[in-house]
Amino acid sequence: MPKMKTRRAAAKRFKITGSGEFKRSKAFKRHILEKKSPARKRNLRKAGLVSKHDHERVSKMLPYA
Repeated sequence: MPKMKTRRAAAKRFKITGSGEFKRSKAFKRHILEKKSPARKRNLRKAGLVSKHDHERVSKMLPYA
């Protein structure tokens, strides 16, 4: 059986944590930043986690993660 291929787009967006969860960056931080409060922009800098409903989908895209 051939090797499974990693989805390169997913590999650039997700990193796996020690406990097996996937880290992701948060959305809404690219443009239209003037109307967003500094506290909101500061919280968008932090990493988020992939929800448990999407965990199976991401793990299929990253078979060797």
